[in-house]
Amino acid sequence: MRRVNTAPVNEAESVASALRARIAAAIRAAGGWLPFERYMALALYEPGLGYYANPSRKFGHGPQQGSDFVTAPELTPLFGRTLARQVAQALDATGTDEVWEFGAGSGALALQLIEGLAERGRPPARYRIVDLSGVLRERQRATLAAHADRVQWVDALPERFEGVAVGNEVLDAMPVTLLARVGGQWFERGVALDGERLAWADRPTDLRPPIEVPGAHDYLTEIHPQAEAFVRTLADRLARGAAFLFDYGFPEAEYYHPQRAMGTLVAHRAHRRDDDVLGDPGEKDITAHVNFTGIALAAQDAGLDVIGYTGQGRFLINAGLIDLAREAGVRENALMQKLVNEHEMGELFKVIALAPRASSAGWVPIGFSAGDRTHRL
Repeated sequence: MRRVNTAPVNEAESVASALRARIAAAIRAAGGWLPFERYMALALYEPGLGYYANPSRKFGHGPQQGSDFVTAPELTPLFGRTLARQVAQALDATGTDEVWEFGAGSGALALQLIEGLAERGRPPARYRIVDLSGVLRERQRATLAAHADRVQWVDALPERFEGVAVGNEVLDAMPVTLLARVGGQWFERGVALDGERLAWADRPTDLRPPIEVPGAHDYLTEIHPQAEAFVRTLADRLARGAAFLFDYGFPEAEYYHPQRAMGTLVAHRAHRRDDDVLGDPGEKDITAHVNFTGIALAAQDAGLDVIGYTGQGRFLINAGLIDLAREAGVRENALMQKLVNEHEMGELFKVIALAPRASSAGWVPIGFSAGDRTHRL
């Protein structure tokens, strides 16, 4: 086992201290080395302590609100109202009447979709939220109080369901496996203890990125077994309907470009990038970009069709964002620019749409009516 750089633990923070003790116990129980995938799951989701399971505020416009990052529906309701147009079309095209949301955050997107669909005369019979965080569920209940009769929370997908599913920044929060090529040899990078510190530690592995990375230079990257397993589960359970997933990422050839030698793994805290993903566990978000080719292949192998893939900006413009923006004020129009501009969220964020083969024929989602890039996956 080859040790690399270490990260100090901030004992002054009670959440970080308690979670670090839990992680240290897990490392010892595993024989001294924990796969990063397992560390990331503990840091984000350990009950009561993980980042998404503790009461700290996550979502907001800026650090002055005590938040760490902003998502599209938090930025402006124009995002959800535009997506409602696409969801309404998908409900009609697939003959379904329920909306499912994965990881609903503060509930902002759910509120925008419910109200946007009602404005279009297509209110969902039921809006179901799949979210494991009790803390976030309570925030969602408060946000959606006016629609309590329509919203239902579930811990997991049922064996079979129908409807239109949405997920905004869900895939990037799923734990990843880290691979490091050092001196021409591939290692799996995990977490160990170096005295009282959490430390990176590498073990030789037979795992590889899905495509060969040219060159002999050292190279750090991620593979996404949990995100791909999630899509396979979705394929197994979604009998009729469609799914629209928004996230930042790239197709495979860009993801594993030889110049992307430091990977995409990063933490976010107080609206700033934080490269120390081992420091202060539970107090910062940890995320990696999405390999959309891997998502598409996992979906197809499990029986779903890819019915669209493009940048978020193009998707929203196709779905009618500009028309809605004309009715909004100056402030909302300024925020809308962040959703679509290439140097903001418009190009970094992508949208992929999936549907069971029985639900994919005979219609083209309006969000992909121009500029579809499925052929580039």
